[in-house]
Amino acid sequence: MVYTPVVRLIKASDRIPTRFNVAVMLFLACLISYMLRVNMSVNILAMVPPIQSKAAIGPASGDTNRTAPVPDVKVPDYGPRYNWSSHDQSIILGAYFYGYLVSSLPAGVCAERFGGRNMVGLSLAFSALLTALTPLAADSGMWATVANRVVLGILGGFLYPALHNLISKWAPPDEKGKFVSALMGGTFGTVVTWPLVGVLIETLGWSFAFYIPAAIAAVAAALWYLMVADSPAAHPRIRADEQEYIEKSLGDTISKSKLLPPVLSLATSLPFLSLLVLHFGNLWGLYFLITAAPKFMNEVLGFNLAKAGFLAAMPYLARSLAAFVFGTIGDHLRKKSILGVTAIRKSFCIFSHIIPGLFLVGLIYIGFDAYVCVAIITLSLGFNGASTMTNLQNSQDLAPNFAGTLYGIINFVGTSSGFISPILVAHFTAERSTMDEWSAVFLIGAAVYIVPAIAFVLFGSGEVQKWNEPAPSNRVADAERERT
Repeated sequence: MVYTPVVRLIKASDRIPTRFNVAVMLFLACLISYMLRVNMSVNILAMVPPIQSKAAIGPASGDTNRTAPVPDVKVPDYGPRYNWSSHDQSIILGAYFYGYLVSSLPAGVCAERFGGRNMVGLSLAFSALLTALTPLAADSGMWATVANRVVLGILGGFLYPALHNLISKWAPPDEKGKFVSALMGGTFGTVVTWPLVGVLIETLGWSFAFYIPAAIAAVAAALWYLMVADSPAAHPRIRADEQEYIEKSLGDTISKSKLLPPVLSLATSLPFLSLLVLHFGNLWGLYFLITAAPKFMNEVLGFNLAKAGFLAAMPYLARSLAAFVFGTIGDHLRKKSILGVTAIRKSFCIFSHIIPGLFLVGLIYIGFDAYVCVAIITLSLGFNGASTMTNLQNSQDLAPNFAGTLYGIINFVGTSSGFISPILVAHFTAERSTMDEWSAVFLIGAAVYIVPAIAFVLFGSGEVQKWNEPAPSNRVADAERERT
């Protein structure tokens, strides 16, 4: 009888379309992945001695360029503090992305060969374990902490390519925008995590800001295995009519053979290369704010840790909500044939990249008030929610058979921004952390948003590419498999 609540949950979920349940689990998987990815950005502020704080000055002072040493007040006891320099901290914050970079490239191929379900489930389970071990790693030293974060990043790198592989098999074309919007669960994970971590630090200490997210992740991994299958045909409880609807809507764009990616075709494809640079620009803006926003809110704007965590999460809430709005609008435009797929992808770049870049430029000139800064950053990342209709979905357009592989490649390149941006911030703020130093960082971010968008408008495409098609021998194998 111990399992009765679980059985009831499964039976209740079976009354809902299975693809909806899968989409919810995609959202949850991304949320948990980001919860374990971004908690260090706030935790590290409580794990080191404060080097410069504006908190004593207050965000309402209006003098965001003023610098001051830490006043002689008692440092809050949130747990052990380690003498990690700004450079050390940048290495720790960037370590996740070194690992993420390693696994992103093979992740798509692994998902296509071995199935997305296990790739995601194992990633969540082992990531929970590593997160729970982070306080032990910190006690063992900086490099043990770096190693922990690198391995955590390796596990995280398998997630998104595997999810794109699942979307290619579960999402009817007219619902793809909503499915890809579910990947904004990661953004919502940031919204949940930073305020939660700030409160946990100030009430229980920073070690619990690792333990509690780890426990949540373990529960999510168990739910994942109960609710998700590699394809509609492999799901044990899907209704026959829903399975038939999904498979007919996908048509013959998905091969049943395990295909090898067309590496040479990818290397010479302008639509793919323009997607690659567009995705890099998107991840630069996203990862820069993930690693640097709490530091900016705390040291420049003067908010305490709990408030800095909450306010730094606000842009991600805006991004999550906007993603579903843009995804719904894009699906409607496609379903009603108001715009073609290519026109949708290119026109939505205005919202996903160009407008966010312009807001970062505006921040340099009008962000003199703390709350104005927060509002501008929120609007910038909010509009970036339109990326559900641009770089986050375009790999599905170009090659449904290789959606995971394509996303793995662009994520491999884009993830480099995750360790470049902390080094950049550390370079500009090594001696002072004021608006003057941060202006250069924001200007670089604006350029990395806007230039790739222009390249994609010139060379991007939303059409299925010829190299998506299986070789003739594989087509024969598919037909033979259908007959048997």
